[in-house]
Amino acid sequence: MSEQLASQTEKEINEQASTHGLLRFQNLPLDPALCDHLFDQLCREIDWQQDSFVAFDRKFLIPRLQAWYADKGLQYRYADNLLETQPWIEPLLQLRQIVCNTTGYPFNAVLATCYRSGRDHVTWHSDDERELGDAPVIASLSLGASRRFQFRHKDQRRSGEVTLHHGDFLVMESAFQHHWEHQVPEEPTVQGCRINLTFRRVFGEANN
Repeated sequence: MSEQLASQTEKEINEQASTHGLLRFQNLPLDPALCDHLFDQLCREIDWQQDSFVAFDRKFLIPRLQAWYADKGLQYRYADNLLETQPWIEPLLQLRQIVCNTTGYPFNAVLATCYRSGRDHVTWHSDDERELGDAPVIASLSLGASRRFQFRHKDQRRSGEVTLHHGDFLVMESAFQHHWEHQVPEEPTVQGCRINLTFRRVFGEANN
């Protein structure tokens, strides 16, 4: 994303998500060729898994693939689903360093999500699990196909959306999860694959 476009888009989403929590774009030192290389590499090297959830006494597969990488001793659970912690692989370690240097925030984990096509999605939620602390900062890197990112306020009739493209880097600031929900909706016309890396700081055994 160009600096001018990032500035324009940031202004638009800040107008929609101001007051209670903030979304903002930042530029990472990743050129398009490197983003292409990272996308291909992560498709091959990440240990993708399709997890499940239980509802109405039935087990359902989630409509996407994912993998959890974190420092040793850190665990992460959402929707009563404990993710299997994988040891860091080199491309994710390198990206974590870049993201930490850019944001100034000490991330120690990343949730990698693969949307295989527009039919893969994630429904409305907030990343407000106890392991993330009271005011989590979450940094999101998109690679591959463009997908819509929607957000809505929990108490007010306010909502918005932005399309995230290949190489876009979006930061959800500390109050965002408390006041807002977000989702990546189905888009049946999208044929391509998208990888989303959400860098997080988990508070747990590894930090004691």
